Amino acid sequence: MADTSYLDWPFFEPRHRDLAARLEDWAASNLGQIDHSDTDAACRALVRALGDAGFLEHSASETGDLDVRSLALIRETLARHDGLADFTFAMQGLGTGAVTLFGSDAQRQEWLPKTRSGQAISAFALTEPGSGSDVASSTMTATRNGDDYILNGEKTWISNGEIADVYTLFARTGEAPGAKGLSCFIVTPDLPGFEVAERLETIAPHPLATLRFKDCRVQATSMIGGPGEGFRIAMSVLDVFRASVAAAALGFARRALDESLNRVSNRRVQGAPLAELQMVQGHIADMALDIDAAALLVYRAAWTKDSGAPRVTREAAMAKLFATDRAQEVIDTAVQLHGGDGVRSGSAVETLYREIRALRIYEGASDVQRVVIARQTLAQHHRG
Repeated sequence: MADTSYLDWPFFEPRHRDLAARLEDWAASNLGQIDHSDTDAACRALVRALGDAGFLEHSASETGDLDVRSLALIRETLARHDGLADFTFAMQGLGTGAVTLFGSDAQRQEWLPKTRSGQAISAFALTEPGSGSDVASSTMTATRNGDDYILNGEKTWISNGEIADVYTLFARTGEAPGAKGLSCFIVTPDLPGFEVAERLETIAPHPLATLRFKDCRVQATSMIGGPGEGFRIAMSVLDVFRASVAAAALGFARRALDESLNRVSNRRVQGAPLAELQMVQGHIADMALDIDAAALLVYRAAWTKDSGAPRVTREAAMAKLFATDRAQEVIDTAVQLHGGDGVRSGSAVETLYREIRALRIYEGASDVQRVVIARQTLAQHHRG
């Protein structure tokens, strides 16, 4: 059983503890019933199940408010049980984050009831073949044509690509060079000129695709916010959800520690449990330390945002960098403690080993987070 003593920390309110307990019970009873042999079908089933259970209500808000602590707690708990369940919840939130935070009343009313209930699957289309973390260099265009915009270009590494019912997509409308010339649109896959160009396979199976747009016409009313506001919208959404990526890493790390504690307690070497070896105890100590330190950073960022901070760029970057990097180390140690069983295909720690790696890349790679932290720290110093 994973440690839940952190729920007594002052970051949380009674409603957060109730949410964590309800989700824990639900996950233990339901997630093991989802067949993962078909990734797309599993994602659809998980979205419906999370929607039916009411947990997707926390992924978006028709009033424009998100409780980041709830997002983080849900992602941590789901990741500890099932990486694909965490993925589906995360994308329902990230995919509609721009609608929640910046959408018009009409846009929220059209899409959020569907995604929050699990009736529609959402996606976030930002990355391009030539621009990942460098969003300002995006080249996909949206050209105004009467009451419409015409989209041309490609997006890649798009989670839920091909299975999503709605995408929030960022394209260059050209109001200014660089970051100030991007805008955000709601796009549906039934539009002429929208094509799934390629499915992308990864070490941890997720629905990922490259999307191609050729003279794809969207109504101007599909724009979220105003022209040229896309970069600000994208960064604001990532500000909120980046801390939840760290929470998912934390969930993976907690599961790895649980598996390791069971392993070293039950595996015997020379007549004694592995847990009695001092070197093994050192590994367990390091794992526990990394997990608690990551949890403090994750929930500091979430609490800071929920307390009214307009931006938590520095806090979220610190949480994501530390939690994902240290989770990688915790899981690697878990594999080592399991010996040959640790690399057995389908074992819990082998699955975690494949799941964790992408978290150090998406929504801002680790080295990018270091740049963000440094710039924020220097700016704070210069302000005095």
